[in-house]
Amino acid sequence: MNTYLFVYDLMQFCGHSWIFTNMIIRFMTFGRDSLADTFHSIGLVMRLCQLLSVLEILHILIGIDKSRLLPRFLQITERIIVLFVVINSQEEVQGKYVVCVLFFLWNLLDVVRYTYNMLARMGIYYLPLTWLNFSLCIPLYPLSVLAKGFAICVSLPYFESFGTYSIKLPFPFTFSIYFPYVLKMYLLVLFGGMCFIIQNLFSERMAHLGTGNIKNKRS
Repeated sequence: MNTYLFVYDLMQFCGHSWIFTNMIIRFMTFGRDSLADTFHSIGLVMRLCQLLSVLEILHILIGIDKSRLLPRFLQITERIIVLFVVINSQEEVQGKYVVCVLFFLWNLLDVVRYTYNMLARMGIYYLPLTWLNFSLCIPLYPLSVLAKGFAICVSLPYFESFGTYSIKLPFPFTFSIYFPYVLKMYLLVLFGGMCFIIQNLFSERMAHLGTGNIKNKRS
């Protein structure tokens, strides 16, 4: 199982490293013009990586990953909803700068996380990388939540205009689902979940970077 998890982390590392490198190179080559084309250039690989991340929930459920289920579930579902439901379904949103910001934050966090995970599978712990893995997420995760919220707000006029995912049942039923209202309700869930996840991130940081743990890893 440890070999399987290492291969999984390696695949995710390669995917996110490719995305992250591609974004930087395109920005250095084309400047601000590259930002609006981010989704069309790397969206496919991004979607594959996020779909693959669903396996992490399964890893926790069957016990081969000792991470806490609820925080990881919330983080993965947040990305899936924003990427597939909000961004992928509205072509007008795909060219917004917020998509580039969101992808940059996600991939920066994931490159560090999967690098740390791969080395940890082999029993290798570098203190600077450990510190970066459990510290970088604390400021960047709230920023990514703000970017997700902004992406949802930007998408609302398009969901209202096109009626995407809105359902109105025919007579004699009077029940209907107006999807912009669903997204507005989800914003509350998104920011409520952020508080819970940040608390969990601080707990993980203390568990791995406490004085006793640092001494053990140095020795």
